[in-house]
Amino acid sequence: MARSGRKDSVRQNRRGFPSIERTRPVIPSGRRPLAVAPLPPEATVVERLGSDEDGVPLVRPLAWHGSNPAPVLRLVETGLTEPFPIGGRAAAQLVQRQTGEIEARIIRVLGPANSRIVGVFHRGADGGNVVPVDRRNRTDYRVMERDAGGAEDGELVIVEESSTAKVRFSRARVIERLGHSSDAGVISLLAIASHDIPTEFPMAAIAEAEAARPAPLAGRADLRDIPLVTIDGSEARDFDDAVWAEPDTDPGNRGGWHLVVAIADVAWYVRPGTALDREAMRRGNSVYFPDRVVPMLPEALSNELCSLKPGADRPCLAVHLWIDATGRKRGHRFERGMMRSAARLTYEEIQAVHEARRASSLPRERVAALYGAFAALAKARARRGALELEISEHRVVLDAEQRPAAIIPVVRLDSHRLIEEFMVLANVAAAEDLEARRQPCMYRVHDAPDPEKVEELRALLAETAIVGQGFAKGQALKAELFNRVLRRAAATPAAALVNELVLRCQAQAVYSPNNIGHFGLALRRYAHFTSPIRRYADLIVHRALIGGVDAVGSGALPLNADRDRLAAVAEHISVTERRAAAAERTAVERYRATLLSRSIGSLFTGHISGVAEFGLFVISAENGAEGLVPVSALPGDYYERDVKRQRLIGRRSGRVFRVGDEVSVQLVEADGIGGRIIFHIQEDGTTKHTPERSRSPVRRRSRRHR
Repeated sequence: MARSGRKDSVRQNRRGFPSIERTRPVIPSGRRPLAVAPLPPEATVVERLGSDEDGVPLVRPLAWHGSNPAPVLRLVETGLTEPFPIGGRAAAQLVQRQTGEIEARIIRVLGPANSRIVGVFHRGADGGNVVPVDRRNRTDYRVMERDAGGAEDGELVIVEESSTAKVRFSRARVIERLGHSSDAGVISLLAIASHDIPTEFPMAAIAEAEAARPAPLAGRADLRDIPLVTIDGSEARDFDDAVWAEPDTDPGNRGGWHLVVAIADVAWYVRPGTALDREAMRRGNSVYFPDRVVPMLPEALSNELCSLKPGADRPCLAVHLWIDATGRKRGHRFERGMMRSAARLTYEEIQAVHEARRASSLPRERVAALYGAFAALAKARARRGALELEISEHRVVLDAEQRPAAIIPVVRLDSHRLIEEFMVLANVAAAEDLEARRQPCMYRVHDAPDPEKVEELRALLAETAIVGQGFAKGQALKAELFNRVLRRAAATPAAALVNELVLRCQAQAVYSPNNIGHFGLALRRYAHFTSPIRRYADLIVHRALIGGVDAVGSGALPLNADRDRLAAVAEHISVTERRAAAAERTAVERYRATLLSRSIGSLFTGHISGVAEFGLFVISAENGAEGLVPVSALPGDYYERDVKRQRLIGRRSGRVFRVGDEVSVQLVEADGIGGRIIFHIQEDGTTKHTPERSRSPVRRRSRRHR
């Protein structure tokens, strides 16, 4: 898990984006529905929001009684003759499945509500038309001159549908102009607009942030003599965590370590019920793009008073941690303090110092202590069997004009893993501390995989050399069972594919006041504590901890006395997290497509990553780009889909395309605005199946969990 999701060298922290005010929240791709009790009404009106990561449409009831927000539900489109559009409304029957989840089944499609569409404006007579960037929306929207708002040909715009008449073109009016589709930075703006991410802070929140003053030392532990350091990506600007370690001096803990993890005391500045608090909760988290960040807090706090800059006194919430030589935690203690960062280091710098490849102002014994404590924590991670996925990540490199110049793989170093393990330990201590004091906690929970998905994984692995030993029916699932498969695949050509298939099998991690543990990390209790600048969940945990640490300030969280409200906040911030992930992912996909648009006609080697009725998904081995091979472009035949074994089979030729097969493809289309990449299979290229089962397994352990 890369620092609970975002603290790595991929992180970019540029500011200066234009104002884009959103008025209607949209649930992002990847949203997991909420199991609701008691039973819902048999029928209600629902509105289409978007799709989850599997392409399943999502809806939300327009009328929902109770104190919690209306849940997001999966939609069953059985019987529809055409896709149900985003913003569309329908009468639907709500059915509760045995799993507790509720799904919506359409009874009758109603007229669509006015909706916001992001698209490209094309000039024409007396106005123009808008073509949506969402490829699933095939409607052309007619814009009259009086409704064009001065939009120019080729501009990206947001339009609102203004007519539902059944005519050739739907009528719409431009409500916002984002810039020309060729402008630098437009890809991030497009992701922000498409996912309705709020960017403008209310004036009251800005005023509160700018009126804030440095926190006093009074009532805090003075930690300024401890040489804490921040370790972040090279382009990070806000530093919310610092670390330190030394050998434990306790004779009863030979080989053990004393660690300190100090986190910015955001709760001192963002008090419950304030304008800052309301806006932070509404946003839920910061959102990171290659050329900018949409922060959860105004810059006066996120980049200044709450940022642990070297040499500056900063209020913090620190946890002292004691571990033995095997990484087992012996004890911990939280305290509200004042710290002064001794250095701002990057992952690459501290790794080079550790490997004696460069000098540093930080004493070598301090670096050695950090890595010594990490080695002990790595033993504990391996012992408990945390999921060890190796999923490749890429970073977009921009040129001086903020245009994409390259997309390069992110190299994982021990320094990344060091920070991850320190943060995981601090997060565990936070959850344990609140649980011991019988206080409600905003847990970070990760359920075990759905048995049906495990069966699908078993079937797919059977198509490769990597048979899923340990996946016996009815057996209790553990992360270590998946690790066995990953180790077996490690040195084979199928390694990347198997890691991706195992990842797809996993449940989504979410926030909840109800603890079910964290499957991927193999932990019984876990909370997010280490990033309150960029995650509202961490701020909630800070407030709860402060209530039992000391009496400095007014940091208690009223929500802790109300589990129903805490559950509603958990649901909301889980949604905003999915929204951010979807926006960040689609932005990178569009940057990748933009770069590939310069290489039309080029040949690539890749492997089939997915099979659908309409074609094959292929990931290029050279650059990680995933594109579609339309079924119409496959070698002349009629192809039928084998859903269980994820194959397309030629009816006449018997030719088989299956997940994992290596293929040679030619790039025929790359649309940066639509994020669309189209490949064609090369007729003279070979199709290689995944390795034979006779290959000997390779015993290599990786230490990565996403």
